[in-house]
Amino acid sequence: MTTLYGLANCDTCRKARKWLDRFGVEHAFVDYRDQRQSPETLLAWRDALGGWDAMVNKSSTTWRNLAPNRKTPGSDAEWKLLLKEYPQLIRRPVVVTGDGKVTQGFSDNGFKQRFGK
Repeated sequence: MTTLYGLANCDTCRKARKWLDRFGVEHAFVDYRDQRQSPETLLAWRDALGGWDAMVNKSSTTWRNLAPNRKTPGSDAEWKLLLKEYPQLIRRPVVVTGDGKVTQGFSDNGFKQRFGK
């Protein structure tokens, strides 16, 4: 089963969910603001997605409003703390399929390739 992680009020997450519904891909949705992800999950996503910098939306208002010292986490512990405090910084949606593959973001063509539709 596919799990889509994101924010309920995110337009991109809504588009991704509609796409999955339209193409009959069974999935669950997890709002990671309501259900904070474990440090182990964040580390697994980091590894799968190419590092903390690749995982974080640095063009977001939340990122721009952070204090300068918060924008340069120097360790995994600092990154995990930042993302626990501000889960909305994670690029969305994060898509995890039953085989454990983790991807990020949504596009029609990307999902067609990802799900073979």
